[in-house]
Amino acid sequence: MLAILKASTLLLLLPASAAMAEAPQATRHVEPNTLVPKGVIRYAPTGFPDRIVAVPMQDASTGFSVSWRTDAAVDAPVVEIAVAKESPDQWDGDVAPRRVTAVTRTLATANGVANHHHAVVDGLQAGTLYAWRVQGDRTWSPWRQLRTAAPAGKPLEFLYIGDTQNKNASLVTRVMYEAVRHASNSNLVLFAGDLVSEAIDDDEWGEWFDATGPLATMAFAPAPGNHEFFEEHEDTPQERRVLGEQWKHHFALPGNGAAGVEPTTYWFDYQGIRFAVIDGTSALDLDAAYTQAEWLDKVLEGNPNRWSMVLIHQPFYSPRGKARNDRHQVLRDELMPVLQRHSVDLVLQGHDHVYGRRPSDGGGPPVYTVSVAGPKQYLVADEARETMSPVGEDTQLFQVLRLEGNRLSYEARTVTGRLYDAFSLVDDGAAGKRIEETREGRIDERTCARAQTLGGRADRCWE
Repeated sequence: MLAILKASTLLLLLPASAAMAEAPQATRHVEPNTLVPKGVIRYAPTGFPDRIVAVPMQDASTGFSVSWRTDAAVDAPVVEIAVAKESPDQWDGDVAPRRVTAVTRTLATANGVANHHHAVVDGLQAGTLYAWRVQGDRTWSPWRQLRTAAPAGKPLEFLYIGDTQNKNASLVTRVMYEAVRHASNSNLVLFAGDLVSEAIDDDEWGEWFDATGPLATMAFAPAPGNHEFFEEHEDTPQERRVLGEQWKHHFALPGNGAAGVEPTTYWFDYQGIRFAVIDGTSALDLDAAYTQAEWLDKVLEGNPNRWSMVLIHQPFYSPRGKARNDRHQVLRDELMPVLQRHSVDLVLQGHDHVYGRRPSDGGGPPVYTVSVAGPKQYLVADEARETMSPVGEDTQLFQVLRLEGNRLSYEARTVTGRLYDAFSLVDDGAAGKRIEETREGRIDERTCARAQTLGGRADRCWE
């Protein structure tokens, strides 16, 4: 024992560098996809509300939809909402906060039976900060605050987040905290799909909601990715993709989507921008490209706004190379002509787990961007480097967009906050919109320095 104490004392007295050299080096392993140990129930539903999320209504200046989860003992609870006040008292004199009763559906998962509640909160005032909370079993959630969209013409800031998908609690959480630091005025966040890796893994969904907790003051607008689907009858002639029930239970979307893909497509107007969300998985794998093209044509044709954006998971132009580009040909055949005909400004995408930006073939809008927020990192194909700039590997990112007057600015930042890409679309009226590059402050393109991942894969940079 005395010898052990002497050795420990000597180690403490060594300089820091020497002490570190004396310490044994840890062996690196592939991190599990969730922080939940096998056999542990971490995300069982209870009487306390969780997984609380707001989604913009079709006219985001007049309201939003709210979803949340409890155990099965809670049936048809309510949302309480009032114009936010400086006082802790959310009553208006003798008038109580407005109450909206939710519609409840039950979902059984590996974490137990849960009730998921959806409520539409409409009739609100534009550009107004509201305080709201949701009901559980003899309890309430904490009060939250959310500002409705202001009228068109007011300055707007919002976030765009690429794939989160893997290790959400462990490695995506820091992206969300950094995003809030750089976009503190944001009331809206767009997610480009693949929120989780396994569509029906309830632990993954629990960690996704934990990771996105820093964005709780924003309305969420998610696009579905291929990982929000699962393979039914896998490896048989009847194999097909099926949308996971968690997606339908977690998000109360506007309900104005394309025929046959209503749960995964929608559009909404937000402060001078029309956003349309497309289901790329159904377009590629379930023969829904033409139907969505017809729907998108009508959505954009009726756009009274100065700006328009499309959010889709799978890229029209893949940074991953020819094989994936060939697979995505149907997107370019059916949907791209609609984007070009209606002069869509930005197409925000994910799926490829790298960064890439490409203008349209004419050199202007639409501008196509691909980004990734999660830790799964792929490699950029050589041919993509000839058509996209900048590109990036081995980098977790988030994007901040700002609209003010005739200028829509875009910046991609790394998880440490450094500027990776930046440009603006400037509307010159009759002359149309042009791209204006911002190069000052941008770091150099990042490439993967690893020959293989910890798991031994040479086709990607990180697991």
